[in-house]
Amino acid sequence: MDSRLVSHWHQVSDRGSPAESDFISIADVSTFLRRYVQTIGACVLVALACAWFYLATTDRIYTAQTQILIEPKISQLLQQQQTEVNLTLDTAQVESQMAVMQSEKIAKMVIDELQLTHDSLFNRSHSPTFTERLGKLAERAGLWRAGTGYARPASGFERDRGTMWAYSAGLDVRRVGVSYAINIAFRSLDPELSAKVANATAEAFVREQMETKSASAREGGEWLELRLNELREQMNQATQVAQEFRSKHDYGVGPAVGGDQASQAGEGKNSPTLEELEVTADTYRKMYESFLQAYTNSVSQQSYPVADARVITTATPPLGASSPRPKLLVAFAILAGLMVGVGVAFLRHTLDPSIKSSRQLREEFGLECLGELPPLSGETMFDEAVISPSSRYSNSLKCVKTAIGLADSASSLRCIGVVSALPSDGKSSFASNLAALYAMSGSRTLIVDADVCHSVLSGALLPVSSPGEGDVNAATGTTVSQFIAPVANATFDLLPSAVADARGLLASRNMRVALPELQSYDMIIVDLPPLTCGSDRLATTPLFDGVILIAEWGRTPIDLFGELVRSMHASKTSILGVAMTNVRVSSTRMYNGHGRRKAR
Repeated sequence: MDSRLVSHWHQVSDRGSPAESDFISIADVSTFLRRYVQTIGACVLVALACAWFYLATTDRIYTAQTQILIEPKISQLLQQQQTEVNLTLDTAQVESQMAVMQSEKIAKMVIDELQLTHDSLFNRSHSPTFTERLGKLAERAGLWRAGTGYARPASGFERDRGTMWAYSAGLDVRRVGVSYAINIAFRSLDPELSAKVANATAEAFVREQMETKSASAREGGEWLELRLNELREQMNQATQVAQEFRSKHDYGVGPAVGGDQASQAGEGKNSPTLEELEVTADTYRKMYESFLQAYTNSVSQQSYPVADARVITTATPPLGASSPRPKLLVAFAILAGLMVGVGVAFLRHTLDPSIKSSRQLREEFGLECLGELPPLSGETMFDEAVISPSSRYSNSLKCVKTAIGLADSASSLRCIGVVSALPSDGKSSFASNLAALYAMSGSRTLIVDADVCHSVLSGALLPVSSPGEGDVNAATGTTVSQFIAPVANATFDLLPSAVADARGLLASRNMRVALPELQSYDMIIVDLPPLTCGSDRLATTPLFDGVILIAEWGRTPIDLFGELVRSMHASKTSILGVAMTNVRVSSTRMYNGHGRRKAR
């Protein structure tokens, strides 16, 4: 029967294990989430608490926006070039204008115009430290009253630099797409102040453009004026030389003869002609006229300067705060809490050294889970199946009983051992309630309390007047069956641990002699000592038709349970399966997809 039983479980494992070990199903995920729902929920609550703390200690920030349109100046030559060249030039011009808007020159103009250096609200930091946040929270709760709030720097230079930093931190300049429009936004704790600073920045930029052009035209005009005076003198001098030359030479007389002709020919080789002098005078006159026109344009630009930018949208005080955003922050906190919670749960699941799932039993030990039993209360721990036959525990135990009956359909199981790794795994309550189920189904059932280390069943189910160890030793020549006592409020019998200890039933030889004396019972359940009492006390397990291993959910260490399994295999004990007790979160697939779980 043992060989058929082992073969049966191997066939069952071979049918179910490959498909489940290759991937994680939705049922596994659901079980994982239900198991660690408290951990994930705690992380979400912590994240929401952090979000509430941030919202309660963060001032509302308002953002005002204005827009400026840049008028690009592209020469006629560049306009005739390729589009890529023009686009590169446009991008460079717009980026240059944006750099000017964010320069300290514009910032100084705005700060001086609005007198922001002496504005405590403007200079207050938008990102307070953790200590400042705690103080602000205590102040709102009425536990502490703040003093001056914002502490200004001691020196004037540090105060000016602090104001400059506050202005730069609140300013945001961005290009609108690929257009020539530039968006100027400013963030402040006061909506009115944010609009004022944004408009003042745009106006300061336009004013700076006009002042720059006016100054450039003024400098150019001064240079042109000096150059005009020089050209005037040069033009007058060239005209005078040409007139004097004309008055000294008569072009109507023929060529001279003799020595005079030779003398004039010699002078003609070294002196300019009238045509050259007139050309020079005419050139100076044209240069003078050109510079005079440029000077006139420069004077016009000084009188009527025109900027290359204009404001197309004026900033208005915003109606609502731009940050913080409560809904977005709460959504982010929930998402972050879920991610952290799942991560912590996965870490706990990975580092948890205890047994927590039927799949874990199958993959690590090759054993099937017969059932997952919920926790029991102290009052009904040993007779839950009798008092509450429709409870969750009783229904789960009925599934275990059915699985035991299916373990070997060819022959019935008559003697079953129950063993665990730890004394607190709940094997005694399992044995008592399982015996009650067999008894209620009409089977004459006996429990052998062989756990001589703890004697839990004998102390809980039998009266004080039960036979002790001395009485058993005194009654020589008696059989074990003479010391069997009926259990009150139950339909099964119990062999006390004192009898098992006195007769040495934990020894294979004595147990082999005692079992034939119990032939009158249809089902015998032996409550064996835990592994912590010593593996030598489990020497009788090969004598039973099968052994059920008990593991407490979340408490039985994997290493210790593995040692128990190896001990059973070493003694060639037939393991029927594992029953998990005190299960707080049951697996979705109790029998790992074998289809043996009964519907309730």
